[in-house]
Amino acid sequence: MTQPIVQFGTSRFLLAHADLFVSDALHHHSGAGNALGGITIVQTTSSSASTARRAALTAGGGYPVVIRGLERGQPVDRTVQCTAVREAMQATQLDDWQRLRADVASGAVQLILSNTADKGYQLDVQDNAQALQTHALAPNSYPAKLLVLLHGRWSESPTAPLTFLPCELIERNGDVLCQVVCELAQAWQLESAFIEWIQTHCVWANSLVDRIVSEAIEPVGAVAEPYALWAIEAKDRLQLPCTHPSIVVTDDLDHYEQLKLFLLNAAHTYLAECWLKGQRRADETVREAMQDAALRAEIEALWAEEIVPVFGSQASAGYAQAVQYVADVRERFENPFLNHRIADIAQNHEQKKLRRLAPVVAKAQELQLNLPQLRLRAALAS
Repeated sequence: MTQPIVQFGTSRFLLAHADLFVSDALHHHSGAGNALGGITIVQTTSSSASTARRAALTAGGGYPVVIRGLERGQPVDRTVQCTAVREAMQATQLDDWQRLRADVASGAVQLILSNTADKGYQLDVQDNAQALQTHALAPNSYPAKLLVLLHGRWSESPTAPLTFLPCELIERNGDVLCQVVCELAQAWQLESAFIEWIQTHCVWANSLVDRIVSEAIEPVGAVAEPYALWAIEAKDRLQLPCTHPSIVVTDDLDHYEQLKLFLLNAAHTYLAECWLKGQRRADETVREAMQDAALRAEIEALWAEEIVPVFGSQASAGYAQAVQYVADVRERFENPFLNHRIADIAQNHEQKKLRRLAPVVAKAQELQLNLPQLRLRAALAS
């Protein structure tokens, strides 16, 4: 049976995020509902871990997601069985690829999810229009795979609705993915009517995902924190996989991106700055740093004095949202089950400072706020 949702990637993140939301909705758990239906996962790599996950998913029965952390000050440690994934395919196997092409072409697939990592949108010079031939193997890159699937859909079921919900941590990921696929279609010299159909008929949604999925359970499953957010930009004809308390459809996706970048990512990077400058213990974790009174005071002051004010006056809705987000981040940093090493956060530290701290200073300047932001400026100057 063809599933209405196709997912590229077997990552433990999606298993404990989007896939778990759909499972909740299918079983009407946690205030969720209105699920489109089950999910077909497509493995696109040859990694042994991905192959083991696919084999376990094919066996049926679902997989465990362990939710561990703090929720409104109370420890949470519960296991949920996720049963939304009904099929698992391997794109490099010809019979699986042919079946996937037929499923998408038929119009039965309504939604395509992806989490293909940082290099997922990169093209492969070996991919070419020969991949469109009837019995061709799947092309190598993710955009080329999508292009082949879309051409079949356009040829056989052009009026059937289709939404793309990319979850890669790329700013305006839907717009970027659409552009890459269209440019590839032009490079392959495909029909202009087809390219226009990609741009105007298909819905390419920008989205932001936010959840720490700290470890895998073998052969398939994951351990995740209680906090979860999937912010999706509102668009005409947008289809959601389900309704869920953790899914927010918004006209202001930039606001959610700034909350995460300014309050979570910037605080992580400032912790790493303090850790490096203080030559602190090599295996120190975020939770341990939050238990250090002096360091905790610095982080709290960073939030209260240098970052939260850029979200608006104390009477504004933006300010209230920022304060609530800080409360959520504080619990996440104090998660008693998560050993998040600051040494890991400190990797690529100089680049992260430019990406995470500089935009906060720039925003304060743009709004003409009289904020000294001494901690942020000192970190950027070091």
